[in-house]
Amino acid sequence: MSKPLLTADPHAGFLAHADEIRAAVDRVLAGGRYILGPEVETFEREFASYHGGGHAVGVANGTEALELALQAVGVKAGDAVVTVANSASATAAAIQQIGAQPVFVEIEADTMLMSPAALERVLAAQKGKVKAVVPVQLYGLPAAMPAILELARRHGAKVVEDCAQAHGATLDGRKAGTWGDAAAYSFYPTKNLGALGDGGAVFTRDAAVAEQLRLLRLYGWRQRYVSEIPGRNSRLDELQAAILRVKLKYLDAENATRRTLAERYLKILAGTPLQLPVIPPGTEPVWHQFAVRTPRRDALQAHLAAQEIHCGVLYPMPIHRQPAYAVPALSLPVTERACAEVLCLPVHPALATGDIDRVGEEILRWSRS
Repeated sequence: MSKPLLTADPHAGFLAHADEIRAAVDRVLAGGRYILGPEVETFEREFASYHGGGHAVGVANGTEALELALQAVGVKAGDAVVTVANSASATAAAIQQIGAQPVFVEIEADTMLMSPAALERVLAAQKGKVKAVVPVQLYGLPAAMPAILELARRHGAKVVEDCAQAHGATLDGRKAGTWGDAAAYSFYPTKNLGALGDGGAVFTRDAAVAEQLRLLRLYGWRQRYVSEIPGRNSRLDELQAAILRVKLKYLDAENATRRTLAERYLKILAGTPLQLPVIPPGTEPVWHQFAVRTPRRDALQAHLAAQEIHCGVLYPMPIHRQPAYAVPALSLPVTERACAEVLCLPVHPALATGDIDRVGEEILRWSRS
């Protein structure tokens, strides 16, 4: 039996940089500062610099990054926030945790990202109630940000990008996360830039938003033990920041490896019945996932699993159909079809081109059966 191929491999990501990561951890342990110290401050500067300058604020995880970003740009309890329903439920959870109301909008049939045309209809129907739009940069592919920004501005809404899957992706030469008023990042271990535990950050070019974020993540303290505003405890710890500093150095190279693997998939699978990823002009994805589509998704997944090729379904049930966030009257047929058909093939820097060939050969064999 061939070796198992995983959808993601955080352990391999650790082993690739093990000596540097261990040295970074030892540095933190020896330094005696474990919360909001020099490693977090330095990582924040480096992550902001990676985006071309601005401000990065480290927080506990990606969900709280989105919560705090929305609060920092002025979203309050009772406000409407537009997003898509084919994301992880964490996107809706972040909106609801601050008392806002998620409003789900349809996606494009080819990219599976937020549809500007559908967004325009929802914004017009809501008549000024929408205070923020959250485009999800799904699978490592940026959404149509110029059109989304223009619509949001016209209707008086802020834009907070959900960049949990898009570390380093670009559109028209501009990085995902730099288009809106703020952007939320997750450093969950399976992400393109993954910690060895939980972690998150918010990026913004707005100094006032960054200052609000720093207050919100630490009880509203500017002076210790004196809360200026209601805040919470959401801190990126020193160990994870030190690990992320190591891994950030290799992010572009590892994203380039993902692109090489994805290009091989596109070539091998071009003649199959699968609906392959679409890359809009001017877009450079980072291939957090290689998401194909087929009405026979479950059969293909089972066939590959029998060959020790493990695939993911991101995501099997749209958020508006999940019990916690159900909107029974809402119909999003494009979203619902995408969730019924999508299958994410293995694509991560620990794979070799021969592994991609193996997956492709099995899909070709399945398609002929």
